[in-house]
Amino acid sequence: MRLGTSSPLFYSSGEDWARQQAEIGCAAVNFPVGSNESIERIDEYKHAAEKYGLLIAEVGIWRNAIAPDPEERRRNTDFCVEQLRLADYIGARCAVNVAGALGPRWDGHYKANFSKEAFDITVASVREIIDRADVKHTYFTLEPMPWMIPSSPREYLRLMEAVDRDRFAVHLDAINMINSAERYFNTEEFIDECAELLGDRVKSCHIKDVRLAEEFTLRLEECAPGQGEFPLRYYAERFDRIDPDMPFILEHLSRDEDYHTYLKVLKEELNGLYKTL
Repeated sequence: MRLGTSSPLFYSSGEDWARQQAEIGCAAVNFPVGSNESIERIDEYKHAAEKYGLLIAEVGIWRNAIAPDPEERRRNTDFCVEQLRLADYIGARCAVNVAGALGPRWDGHYKANFSKEAFDITVASVREIIDRADVKHTYFTLEPMPWMIPSSPREYLRLMEAVDRDRFAVHLDAINMINSAERYFNTEEFIDECAELLGDRVKSCHIKDVRLAEEFTLRLEECAPGQGEFPLRYYAERFDRIDPDMPFILEHLSRDEDYHTYLKVLKEELNGLYKTL
């Protein structure tokens, strides 16, 4: 497996960015340059990653491609297509988005997110993005979420079968799918289910932690690695067996200092598993 972070850290150039990532022990990165930037800048960062042996795990999208407003949906779909093409150009393992929400907040929780309409719109959206981008090497993926499809490995598999495109694969955030007491207390079994159903279709993983609050009602809180109860080593081992180059990207911390701190926590927890450069 290859560790990385979702933070580019503070940097001044492609060389500075890649060097810092390698120095803190990353062997995978999220690409920090967008498709709307110059080809010269894109190439600068692409070549810097190659120089330092950094696997480009993901190109982020983070737009609501099924937004209720037609004009917003069109703009966001266009952005998805361009980011997916960027991922193909730079040799990223995947471009990643969430399915989107049928409400005012782009990643919000709405009953309509689990409707047949949402499923059908998502299928059509993913097909359009992949068909228009016409990529040859990378994959379009959706990050699982607690309150939108896909929120389980079986739902992801059903979505993949409905989309029926070779360039649609899996971005796995198993922690995001811990949305019940059953999954919280049976995480190893849930990780096994993810691995058995999705297997080598997984192109990149996010890693963090989750804890159950003591207050009523059921409250599951995302937290930094080691601050919760998710079996991080079991998670990494299970997918390292599937792909020894699997990226595990640490995310959702507030400051560069926090990424330094909790990357060290992860390295201690995953000692002997992650690749070094």
